[in-house]
Amino acid sequence: MSWSKSRPQTADAPSPSDYRWPSLLPSAVADEFDPDRAARNGGRPRRTARDWLVDFLCFLVAVLIGLIGAEAVGKNPNVSENAAHLDQLIGAVACAAVWLRRRWPVGLAIAMIPVSVVSDTAGGAAAVALFTLAVHRPFRYVAWIGGITTALVPFIYVLRPDADIPYGVAVALAVMLSLTVVAWGMFVRSRRQLLLSLRDRALRAETEAELRAEQAQRLAREAIAREMHDVLAHRLTLLSVHAGALEFRPDAPQAEVARAAGVIRDSAHEALQDLREIIGVLRANEPAEESGRPQPTLTELDQLVAESRQAGMEVRLDSRLDDPKAVPAATGRNAYRIAQEALTNARKHAPGAEVAISVTGAPGEGLTLDIHNPPPPGEVPHVPGSGQGLIGLTERATLAGGRLDHGEEADGGFRVHAWLPWLER
Repeated sequence: MSWSKSRPQTADAPSPSDYRWPSLLPSAVADEFDPDRAARNGGRPRRTARDWLVDFLCFLVAVLIGLIGAEAVGKNPNVSENAAHLDQLIGAVACAAVWLRRRWPVGLAIAMIPVSVVSDTAGGAAAVALFTLAVHRPFRYVAWIGGITTALVPFIYVLRPDADIPYGVAVALAVMLSLTVVAWGMFVRSRRQLLLSLRDRALRAETEAELRAEQAQRLAREAIAREMHDVLAHRLTLLSVHAGALEFRPDAPQAEVARAAGVIRDSAHEALQDLREIIGVLRANEPAEESGRPQPTLTELDQLVAESRQAGMEVRLDSRLDDPKAVPAATGRNAYRIAQEALTNARKHAPGAEVAISVTGAPGEGLTLDIHNPPPPGEVPHVPGSGQGLIGLTERATLAGGRLDHGEEADGGFRVHAWLPWLER
């Protein structure tokens, strides 16, 4: 029952058309591979070329055994001529009924029980029916029908003794033949079930592999999205602040206008550079950490604070680290992104308020980052935001093995508190 594939399986259930020679599949296996096959055939199983060949061979076996039985009946002096003719007629009908074995395997096997009692010529058809039952139905059917058939063997040879073979030998041979037919049929059924089981396992493995690949792609896209948000939000907020200052203070001194324009130019250049890197990562299909530009670490926190001060923010940095360069790169990068997002949010939602950043930590203790800003000194216009930045930071800290808490305080200010493990990556 082997065949060769013309193309690999997919996660969808393959059909016989997925194979180079679908006509070599048994109809039972073909229906399992393609559940819509029976529906396309009007709800009735349709034989394949292999089925037609097997059915013809079964019919031929039933006829050959029937001819041997008919000859033995004709030579038996204990059987009259009319009884021999009736035996042969019943055997011929039984052989013709073999073609119905696929549609009604249980009914045919039950019908062959009384037929085999009254007709020696039907012995081949009865064996084929028992074999079909073992192939197409569970063992409980085989146990009952096969057990009854085997139990009737001694009675059959009492009713019609064989003239050439002793009674005990004839009964033993008949019982052995029945058991062999049943064992062969159960072997075929087990092999088919094993084949379908292996096919299902292969499909499940392919489905799981596709799910794992999709999950890996989704995680990579989420990582890129977080990186894009963390980088571009900071740059674009700087642009917005300085552009707004130029809009509301057109009479500002020339030096202040030039300084704001320079910040806008530098921020736009940095934003475009970051955007090009993100697009390059997407095209190369590689994680953001593997892109060409080095990722920021905690040593660049001073530069981030300087940029914020240049944009007009009041930022107080209290770093109690003995050596910021000793902070592991992954821990420092996560801390930098948390501080960057917190400064961006403070710039948008609490303009004019002083932001206090505290960084402490040591090997074995982890890195603690605390960022706090009081309520804004004046009225703040509504600034659109989805809150995805803080959600992404919380997820970033969790994935790194740390934790992040954020929320409003009793005085109306806002605090972001993060702890990250001191792990070398």
